[in-house]
Amino acid sequence: MTTSPTIYDEVRNGMLPAHIYNDAEIFERERRNLFSRAWLFVGHESEIPQPGDYVVRKVLDDSFIVVRDEKGEIRAHFNMCLHRGMQVCRAEMGNASHFRCPYHGWSYRNDGRIVGLPFHQEAYGGEEGFSRKGARLLPAPNLDTYNGLIFISMDPDAPSLPDYLGDFAFFLDFYTKQSAAGIELRGPQRWRVNANWKIGAENFAGDMYHTPQTHTSVVEIGLFREPKAEKRKDGNTYWAGNGGGTTYKLPPGTLEERLRYVGYPDDMIERMKQTWSQEQLDVIGDNGFMISAASVFPNMSLVHNWPKVEDGDDVLPFISLRTWVPISECETEVYSWFAVAADAPEEFKELSYKAYLMCFGSTGMFEQDDVENWVSLTNTAKGAMARRLLLNSRMGMLKDGSPVVEPLGDDEWAGPGVAHVGYGEYNQRHLLERWADYVEADAPEPQRPIGLGGVRLTPSAAAAAAAGDCATGDSCDAGTAAGDGSVDTEGVTA
Repeated sequence: MTTSPTIYDEVRNGMLPAHIYNDAEIFERERRNLFSRAWLFVGHESEIPQPGDYVVRKVLDDSFIVVRDEKGEIRAHFNMCLHRGMQVCRAEMGNASHFRCPYHGWSYRNDGRIVGLPFHQEAYGGEEGFSRKGARLLPAPNLDTYNGLIFISMDPDAPSLPDYLGDFAFFLDFYTKQSAAGIELRGPQRWRVNANWKIGAENFAGDMYHTPQTHTSVVEIGLFREPKAEKRKDGNTYWAGNGGGTTYKLPPGTLEERLRYVGYPDDMIERMKQTWSQEQLDVIGDNGFMISAASVFPNMSLVHNWPKVEDGDDVLPFISLRTWVPISECETEVYSWFAVAADAPEEFKELSYKAYLMCFGSTGMFEQDDVENWVSLTNTAKGAMARRLLLNSRMGMLKDGSPVVEPLGDDEWAGPGVAHVGYGEYNQRHLLERWADYVEADAPEPQRPIGLGGVRLTPSAAAAAAAGDCATGDSCDAGTAAGDGSVDTEGVTA
């Protein structure tokens, strides 16, 4: 008896059931099996530089307060009061030593510890009724950073962030570590598009093939120095670890000449030489490839490009980070940040920001071109006919599975992973193969609910709370609420 292939088998074969881009059942599996387990980018340390600085970010339907506490530690608190579930913080960003729920006034320090319950004695009988020891806002199950990038995972048993990123960390440094000072972010801009979240992630991961068609007008108006969009085929696509991206092929020259070609001033070039490894420098200086767009599975993307921003032939590079936050199977919220080396010259920063706004962000020319395609794809994937169609995503692969073009050898590619010159859908296939592995496999059952205040607290949760609240020697009972309902509200925000 022959078993029919599943949609996940088809995806792994490079043939995509068209309805995966607009299907409520698949989206529910993504929510349950993918976004509950993967590492997800939620912000950058430069957005919360001072104690008390915070931003509020969402992971699908879950809201988190990402904050730097009074001791400088970065935390991510689930934005729900322990009492009746009201959002504790409703401002998108700010600075606060405490957060106070606007519903009944329960208050929390910015490290998450509860500091006050109005009428604690009268309403609860004091500590006998509600013990504040160990009570705190629910922390994200996992949090870690890389080059200042803040990631969380909803899975307490997720692999470490370095293991998850794998060799793609080598390429993240090009975007986020151009000097020892790291980067600073501006933004995010935020908007919604009526498109499935996977389309943007795939596009940034490796779709050089669309550039000559979709973005012809950008070249025709002279925004770029290169005369034809077809030059994209001279670059390569690479996949390493849990991410992949694209490059441009640079003209002959030294490392310094090639970095100047894309618009970097000499002082920034010197800092790059002092910061990047020899292999990272060789990707540009010896191999002649400059990184461009990329994606980290599942929904973080990056872009690096160098348009003209003033009259003349000079170009200036910009870097942007973004996430594709799913709202539904047919709607995505885009968060888009401008990124720049923290110690770059001020004039460079301003011109680079101008370059970013021209190309990407909510009004960027590339953005407008891309979104029109993505919305059309999503709409078309909704109907009955889409369930009869397998989209061919086997570009760069012969019928027997062998590559049209052999991957670059060690003498041609100094970076990790596998790289191919020319057009191909290698990276889209890698990304969707990972998607299939996550979505097909049911996630473990969620942990038993955690109840705080001395009621229904699992041993493992109690140990975690104690470690998080008392490891420094501070009292877990710090903070009081007087019987008249007053609390210490210095710096409190709603």
